Amino acid sequence: MNQDIVKRLDPLPPQSKLIIFGGGFSGQRIASVGRSLGVKVLCSRRQKDSKGADFTFNSDTELSNEIFEGATHVLSCIPPLFSGEDPVLLQLKNQLLNSKTLKWVGYLSTTGVYGDTKGEWVNENTSPNPQQKRSIRRLSCEKQWLETKLPVQILRLPGIYGPGRSAFDSLLNGTTKMIDKPGQVFSRIHVDDIAGSVLFLINLYSQGKNPMVVNIADNLPTNNLDVIAFAAKIAKTSLPSTVPFEIAKKTMSPMALSFWQENRKVDNKLLCNKLGYSLIYPDFKSGLKNCFSKLNIK
Repeated sequence: MNQDIVKRLDPLPPQSKLIIFGGGFSGQRIASVGRSLGVKVLCSRRQKDSKGADFTFNSDTELSNEIFEGATHVLSCIPPLFSGEDPVLLQLKNQLLNSKTLKWVGYLSTTGVYGDTKGEWVNENTSPNPQQKRSIRRLSCEKQWLETKLPVQILRLPGIYGPGRSAFDSLLNGTTKMIDKPGQVFSRIHVDDIAGSVLFLINLYSQGKNPMVVNIADNLPTNNLDVIAFAAKIAKTSLPSTVPFEIAKKTMSPMALSFWQENRKVDNKLLCNKLGYSLIYPDFKSGLKNCFSKLNIK
């Protein structure tokens, strides 16, 4: 329910207008919560008949000035092009720079820019060291946004989950793989806390609390086996046999393998302790309970 998030947030300034580029899983949730806060939100999709498409945008799109008219906040959720260029800046940089009303620009990036730390903690002061090509491109886009000198805030996200995109999806359709890689952990964030954090940070920025980079992650990095086992317990379903990583990796796709090649814990103390955001789902257990409550199981 949006109200569970809204009641934790202060209203945005009157006449706020938020433009979201990229209406995927996170973008749509942010848009929905923003509207519940009374904000005018316009959200882009690639195709005009896509769910939640207020306007269309892709890497070769030119937008009318009407979209930007009166925009106070802009959020880009769109991944980099294979060239490493940012698609929003590639097409719309001048329109953004010429805006007289912009107060905040957010860019959703990835904690993948920190690279592999062998399970050690990373925070906003950790020097980026991306090893995956997609993370190298993300860091390039971060730099492109910061170089504009717009009021930019970089928001780095770990693994994203929520209703319709959680451990239950593979568990209940029988495709779950119990991969055992000792010492491997992943950080996560529930999509509701992405929406809550973004709108929380927008308000703080206007108050002069404006760190350039913020990690948005929950409190409990953990291994995948614990997550799947907890989901199975809630769903009262059995688990498949555990497979050692060295065996499982032989049949993994390059994308899947790349996730297992990096091991880090993402520190959220800046967001939660210093800035004061209160997580709705502080760990995977509370988050999975929410996801399960949204399943249509008779």
